Amino acid sequence: MNDTVIKLPNGDFTTTGYLRDHYYKKGYLGPSKGVKSNDYMIIDDRVHQIHKVVVHRFQMGDVEDPDLYAAQPLWDWQQSEMGAWVMKHAVETPEWHRMHDYISYYHRYAVVARLKGVDYTFWTLKWGNDVDKKT
Repeated sequence: MNDTVIKLPNGDFTTTGYLRDHYYKKGYLGPSKGVKSNDYMIIDDRVHQIHKVVVHRFQMGDVEDPDLYAAQPLWDWQQSEMGAWVMKHAVETPEWHRMHDYISYYHRYAVVARLKGVDYTFWTLKWGNDVDKKT
């Protein structure tokens, strides 16, 4: 991958590779289920549309090791009713993403899951608005 030089809002210059490696990070919330999802998948002899959805969001202050401090909110979410349901019904293992907020010096976290159409509808009806209100 070729890195390009970009100008940051504060006037400094950096490369996209540096930003990719230092300001954006992701990980998985458990072992892989051994499945690679696409927009449509055949599961149990039926075609299902797969929806990629943000199921949980939170932010972490400017700390030395944000991923270490984020472990507790991630674990608490996994143990909640919503988290346990998502972990059980996700097509792939859900993953977390960390983005750095340059204005407030926060680290914003988002948990992303891939759900089948029926599960996506259930999740949206039961919890969808709760996650959107936490932005």
